Amino acid sequence: MKESRRASLGFLLSALVVLSACSSHYAVTRVERTRIVVDSRYDRQPDAQAQTFIAPFKQQVDSVMGPVVGTAARDMNADRPESLLSNLLPDILMWAAAKYGEQPDLGVYNIGGIRAALSKGPVTYGDVLDIAPFENKICFITLSGDKLLELFAQIARRGGEGLSHGVQLVITADGKLVSAMVNGQPIDPTRSYRLTTIDYLAQGNDGMTAFKAGTNLNAPADESNNSRYIIIDYFRQLQAQGKSVDATLEDRVKVQ
Repeated sequence: MKESRRASLGFLLSALVVLSACSSHYAVTRVERTRIVVDSRYDRQPDAQAQTFIAPFKQQVDSVMGPVVGTAARDMNADRPESLLSNLLPDILMWAAAKYGEQPDLGVYNIGGIRAALSKGPVTYGDVLDIAPFENKICFITLSGDKLLELFAQIARRGGEGLSHGVQLVITADGKLVSAMVNGQPIDPTRSYRLTTIDYLAQGNDGMTAFKAGTNLNAPADESNNSRYIIIDYFRQLQAQGKSVDATLEDRVKVQ
């Protein structure tokens, strides 16, 4: 009987050792996506049978992703503390505000939500989808001046985010807010500021928890308010005017 108990105990200890050895100390911290176009650069001898099989699906996908919605004046990417693409997207939200009867003081777009760069030349629906693949929708929210300063401090800790024209932050290399201005004026802690952003941020995500104190939320739920469709509308309007989409660096976030 003792031998049996001893054997059972030995088996249990062995099992615990095996299970502990199999347990992982790793955790997923980030998931990224990208779209790689497999064309003649990667496949110089395409398989005829595979091409025949893919053809009807390719035609359907191309009919959706292929239409040109506008033209980019230059290559644009998203990077901290400031970049062309992270300047362009909050400016587009500001442009769209009139459609919603809004006059925001500033716009915020998270760099983490910009999932691809923009190449100079024709821009297709698929290109915009790569940039804004998520179901994020435009929204409008009011923050008191002290909460706006809190938001800017959180943006400073992140090393910068996408901010609209007229916003000027000075931050330190270790992520502290030195100064903040909107439309040439320092932030008044006692007044209210109207912001346009995406609903994901308005919920306090991506480290920008100050948004949770926002009031008077205007968050249209229809799919047409998705950020990608607003970006496409902007490109199409400039295309109709014979213009290319462009952006500039303006020291919106400056590291001291």
